[in-house]
Amino acid sequence: MAMWGDVAIAFLLAFIVAFMATPYTIKLAHKIGAVDIPKDERRMHKKLMPKFGGPAVILGFFISVIYLLIVMSMENTINLFGTEAYGKKIIGMFLGITTISITCIVDDIKTIKPITKLLGQTIAAIIAVLFGINIGIIDIGLFNISELNEIASAVLTVLWIVGVTNAINLIDGLDGLSSGISVISAVSLLVIFVLNGSPFISIILITALAGALVGFLPFNFAPAKTFIGDTGSNFLGYSLSIISILGVAKTYTIAVIVLPLIVLGLPIFDTLWAIVRRLIKGKSVKAIFKADKGHLHHKIVAKGFSQKQAVLILYGISATFGIFAVILLDSGLWKALSFLLMVIVAIGIGYKNFQEDKTENGKYECVECRYIYNPKYGNERAGIKPGTQFEDLPDDWICPVCGEGKDMFEKNDR
Repeated sequence: MAMWGDVAIAFLLAFIVAFMATPYTIKLAHKIGAVDIPKDERRMHKKLMPKFGGPAVILGFFISVIYLLIVMSMENTINLFGTEAYGKKIIGMFLGITTISITCIVDDIKTIKPITKLLGQTIAAIIAVLFGINIGIIDIGLFNISELNEIASAVLTVLWIVGVTNAINLIDGLDGLSSGISVISAVSLLVIFVLNGSPFISIILITALAGALVGFLPFNFAPAKTFIGDTGSNFLGYSLSIISILGVAKTYTIAVIVLPLIVLGLPIFDTLWAIVRRLIKGKSVKAIFKADKGHLHHKIVAKGFSQKQAVLILYGISATFGIFAVILLDSGLWKALSFLLMVIVAIGIGYKNFQEDKTENGKYECVECRYIYNPKYGNERAGIKPGTQFEDLPDDWICPVCGEGKDMFEKNDR
């Protein structure tokens, strides 16, 4: 009972602090210039937006965790200075968060070079390793790998922390996207930690993170009042990567160790694909740091979904990864795969219905002659194939009846 009481406190305290602090970060953002200006086509918003919500989330997380660690130490329900040295690891995590936050606050206000931000992320990851946070033991069974040496452990840990930090940062492209996916990932990891019998400190940390995010999300979900900013998205990725290490620290089977990888599968896949895509397109390492419109959320919006629909779709995909990981741990591979198959079938049916509905509701009418363009039939005489949406018609396309341009058409809802 005491355990769940502490978990409830971790969530509620982080939630309240983040919820109360966010309006102040919105005001502060305007004063210090931490605002995002829609100066290119890659950005999905059309007006100036504050992007300093991160400090509110960090504050909620810090206050919740520090309060509980003090109380639990006084009650002797946790030993921060025992053989596991959780006190040392938490200090390392907090120092790393401070390092990455200072770097990204500068980026949110003045914008720094991607390589400079990467350097800050790497330093923060190295700090964590120096304070004892590492991926140390793996028993894959088939390959009989039991323990990594210090160098291999340090390199693998730094790559994991920097990789996940960037994965969450790069997926932060729509209102509520990175914060919502992080909430889903945190809840999934919480369930995994409880089922796995993970260290209680990891349960407290992941719950506090989820609480802070839920407190911030009402201000970030579409239509957003503020963005979480690089400070927030980097904090989320950094924290998730470290908490996932702490959560499986005493687990030596590959089946459990890969679960955080599955839970964070969506942002990790999006990041890996972005790296490959940019390398192929730019043909140099420098191209990796050049932003583009090739992320999953861009592709979904380009298919005709609204920004809110795109966010909900990606929430669903992220939740599917999380539930798959939980079922894999609790019930085994075959049940997890059957669940995944059912989801894929449901998505296929839903997408087909969406396309049909989109075609039926995509009619446009010429205000001059009342000709109605129906995407179901297209305009084959002009080389427009059936299924072509009005928005996708060439700019020089004209009404086949009166010769007026696209600007003389308006949406027909009848």
